[in-house]
Amino acid sequence: MLTFTWPVRVYYEDTDAGGVVFYANYLKFMERARTEWLRAVGYEQDALRARCGILFAVRRVNIDYLAPARLDDCLSVTSRLVRAGGASLEFDQQVMRDSDASCCCRGAVKIACLHADTLRPARLPGDLLSELLPFASGPAEPSS
Repeated sequence: MLTFTWPVRVYYEDTDAGGVVFYANYLKFMERARTEWLRAVGYEQDALRARCGILFAVRRVNIDYLAPARLDDCLSVTSRLVRAGGASLEFDQQVMRDSDASCCCRGAVKIACLHADTLRPARLPGDLLSELLPFASGPAEPSS
């Protein structure tokens, strides 16, 4: 499972006054897909906090908005782990409109691992890192 896909439908709450998805909501869609990816590989975020005392926070996002999504559109949000380091994970993500396979946006997201109590950087637990490394695929080729 190098690329994980999570379905999203656009609701009124996701749109702006122009009837298109408000730009910040794409980040919410991406967050959901990363969370579900982690769950699919066997890790619940609340369990990681309880068992290991860690949590994840977005450190950096680089996003390109390419085409609008509108009310009732069905979208597919993809997540692909490209790097797993000592204290961070890096993902390439896309939000695709199902009806015409248009890419609405794409982004690169760097996630930091933090101590839950101090919010200071923490190393990924060794067992977690060793299980995630096989999913890391390296950077995507630039698309035209």
